[in-house]
Amino acid sequence: MQELRGYIRYRFRSDDDDVDVLLEGEADWVRSIVSELGLSKVGWAMPMAVDSTSLSNSGFASEISLVDEKPKDMGPEPDPSRIPVIRRPIGELNLAAKLVEVGLERPQRPTPDELREQLQGIEEPHPAQGPMVKDPMAESWLKELLRIAVRTHGVTAITTETIALAASDFLGDREGLELELFLEGMFRAGKLVKVHGGDNTGWGPSPAWLASGL
Repeated sequence: MQELRGYIRYRFRSDDDDVDVLLEGEADWVRSIVSELGLSKVGWAMPMAVDSTSLSNSGFASEISLVDEKPKDMGPEPDPSRIPVIRRPIGELNLAAKLVEVGLERPQRPTPDELREQLQGIEEPHPAQGPMVKDPMAESWLKELLRIAVRTHGVTAITTETIALAASDFLGDREGLELELFLEGMFRAGKLVKVHGGDNTGWGPSPAWLASGL
């Protein structure tokens, strides 16, 4: 990880292992957590703020010094002797357990029954509108289903089978090939993202579509 100073953000994502790590804070603290997780050689980091003195008259940062300029609130110099040395055989890091140790829990994938129960508990949405809408109510219910998956359960995509079991009757009784074609059409319209994993295909909402009005 770059030798950044001050307030920084670190990000590491692995779609294969369904892992998404996001840390924000003072650089020394972030580096210590990244080192403890064994992620020092992966992910990326960036400064979170630019001091006003580094802005040009146009309002854009003319130069950001990552090493030479020392932030005022950096605190005491780090003591290398206090940094723990962690050695382990390659491949033996249990990343999920390490995330729990530092207070970051891995999202629990919801069951179709949980999603259906939560979908039944919301108010019926307004029909979707727009020239690309083929089935207004089915699209509106699908958006609500994926909104629950993302915002309540913290997962970015759910499988075709999960969608069918949780909301087939909300989606015009679509299932099997008919449901896949419906989802594929919304993917081609830029409303869904497609995630391939193993023998399953997952579907998630594009951020713009999820945030848009109906």
